[in-house]
Amino acid sequence: MDALELLLNRRSASRLSEPAPAGETLENIFRAGMRAPDHGTLQPWRFIVIEGEGRDRFSKVLEAAAHAEEMDEKGIEKARTAPFRAPMIIAVVAHCDDEHKVPVWEQVVSAGCAVMAMQMAAVAQGFNGIWRTGLWTESEAVRHALQCREQDEVVGFLYLGTPQLKASTSISIPDATPFVRHF
Repeated sequence: MDALELLLNRRSASRLSEPAPAGETLENIFRAGMRAPDHGTLQPWRFIVIEGEGRDRFSKVLEAAAHAEEMDEKGIEKARTAPFRAPMIIAVVAHCDDEHKVPVWEQVVSAGCAVMAMQMAAVAQGFNGIWRTGLWTESEAVRHALQCREQDEVVGFLYLGTPQLKASTSISIPDATPFVRHF
């Protein structure tokens, strides 16, 4: 698959199973993330790999966070099982320098670009994933578990593995015209 085809046909996969990327494949995923646009060469990202027993530990963190949010039993169960949706999760934290001339928002966007690049690298190597955000990116319990500093932002969780379902090729590429304006 060439680069343009990859970008034009990108689809997230939420049903993921073993195996997860490993070895050189995983290293390529991280290296792709490190190539994200990076104004000021700050490398404003940290990647936290959650796999194996780490998913059990992360499950406990999410369960405790759900209790802290006073969720109902269904919400607590969903939090507890979330880490088992894929064999690997990469939490991506924008490791921001709020004293630098590069604004924090640019550092956060850069970390977000790293997530996209890592997902594309996974797809290019036969894996897939889904970038999840939501409540857990703001949760103090999760931020503490990921060792975030006050100025850091959790930009999301990249769930990675082998797609259980083949991506549909019948979905057409949308027309970009409604989203484009000339100045």
